[in-house]
Amino acid sequence: MIFQRALRRELVSVAGATFTVLFSISVTWTLITILGKAAGGKVASSDVVALIVFAALNYLPTIVILTSFISVLMVVTRSYRDSEMVVWFASGLSLTRWIAPVLSFGLPMVLLTAVLSLVATPWAKHKSSEYVERFEKREDLQKVAPGQFKESASSNRIFFVEGVSGKTAVVQNVFVNTVDEHGTAVIVAKEGVITADAKGQRFLVLKNGRRYQGVPGQADFQTMEFERYSMRVASKTQDIESEIDVAGMATPALFEQPTNDTRAELLWRLASPLTCLVLVLLAIPLGFVNPRASSSANLIIALLIFFTYSNLVKLVEASVKQGRFSFALSWWPLHLLVGLVVLLLFFWRLNVNHRYHPLVLLASFKRPRAAKEAVAK
Repeated sequence: MIFQRALRRELVSVAGATFTVLFSISVTWTLITILGKAAGGKVASSDVVALIVFAALNYLPTIVILTSFISVLMVVTRSYRDSEMVVWFASGLSLTRWIAPVLSFGLPMVLLTAVLSLVATPWAKHKSSEYVERFEKREDLQKVAPGQFKESASSNRIFFVEGVSGKTAVVQNVFVNTVDEHGTAVIVAKEGVITADAKGQRFLVLKNGRRYQGVPGQADFQTMEFERYSMRVASKTQDIESEIDVAGMATPALFEQPTNDTRAELLWRLASPLTCLVLVLLAIPLGFVNPRASSSANLIIALLIFFTYSNLVKLVEASVKQGRFSFALSWWPLHLLVGLVVLLLFFWRLNVNHRYHPLVLLASFKRPRAAKEAVAK
């Protein structure tokens, strides 16, 4: 019991440090990406914080899986490096005695991964799509940030405003460049406001400005001064139904719609907790390291295994989406294969008579040193 409590305490400590590092990296990368989109006018500046939270929830299942795998691996590796495993094996204890305390740490992580992948991540993707879609459906002028050029939804008009008056739709010092069959029209005005007519159509009403109409390169430009000028503001149709986003659908809805896309998404969600469970067990026999060598090789191998495993899951998911494999015969064979690899590694570590068993290797490394000390005496 003392060993199990100490092991769980060490696992939690290592997991906390590992999760902090991985989560900080992912949030920083997400922050840079979303700020770039906000600067480019692809998302609203007021939605940046919410989009970062949603993106962080999307990354959490992968971070939790990698945290669990690395934490168990690092603790087992430290035990080999500090020669604690030599005492463990010499006392007649088996490597399988590590399974129970490791599972007491890993099963809550597996449950957390299942909740995130089946509930939290789909909700975050759905809300993120709603925020982006809501921004895309806004009027052209409402998308414009002060001091920023913005292209209209019809791609034939460019807006620029110098300032916005409070939280209303009033903008100041407006520049509008329109290209149509009549040539190029440039409109500048001191003030503009968005209004709606009786039919619900939206118009930008400009006040106290000028309009220049003509063909670039020719001298027959027309100039007009106005006190009030109305132009229709293009916006995406509000009543058009959005395409079904499978990634943002709730898990029960995936069962109700048996299509290739929904089955592939369901396969990916179910794979996350299974991957977490298998990798936690794999870390126990994989944690062997030569005490005289560096322990970084184990971490590199662990990362390669994790990314290979994830890519294979994505490959199976793509096969199901394309209809080449059925869902019933695709969601379990890969995890079963990795589970068999875990059993083989445990069997190899438990075979103490094998020439490459960790205990034999550790003893062989200690014999030359003991001989040198005896000769010196």
